[in-house]
Amino acid sequence: MTHTHEPAESARLTVTHGMVGEVDVVTVCGEIDHDCAGQLLEALTADTADAGGSRTVVDLSGVTFIDSSGINALITAHRTAEGGLSLARPTASVLRVIELVGLDTVMGCYSTLDEALAA
Repeated sequence: MTHTHEPAESARLTVTHGMVGEVDVVTVCGEIDHDCAGQLLEALTADTADAGGSRTVVDLSGVTFIDSSGINALITAHRTAEGGLSLARPTASVLRVIELVGLDTVMGCYSTLDEALAA
């Protein structure tokens, strides 16, 4: 993966960007809550504009917690993504929240990065 942007960091959240072929991969690590959801949304929407409409995959393998603010940030980013947005490798606790709120029925949610890239 080629990194295209410097990581956006807070005390509890790190977001890095890279390209795999034509797909923009955004890797998120840490906790996504009310304090950090804006940072995630900004990173996803700014990256969508920079990527010129390419498809975006959000790698959640490093996310240990997500609350409704984080879910709302993902929904908003999905609605504004020109090329589409999907999720990859959510941890068990994050996947549980995604399934409880039905986010996996709104956008693609894949157990591996390769599956998300191939979709």
